[in-house]
Amino acid sequence: MGLLDEAMEPFVMMDKTTVKDEYGSFTRVWTEGAEFMAAAVKDNSMQARIAGVQGVTALYTVTTPRSIHLEYHDVFKRRSD
Repeated sequence: MGLLDEAMEPFVMMDKTTVKDEYGSFTRVWTEGAEFMAAAVKDNSMQARIAGVQGVTALYTVTTPRSIHLEYHDVFKRRSD
């Protein structure tokens, strides 16, 4: 087992669905989907600090196994949060 494998922790995909609310309108609801393993690390480099001063809230790098294919705008969360 390598260092990267030891850093992996459970994450879960978030699926967006649209449901009708009690007022006759629509509401978007996020539900938990498939679970996968990944490692997330916050970037504390000088470039990230400069970006933070310019308004970027946080920069994270997420590393997944090759079998996990994340697409642009996929929403997921760490299971422990």
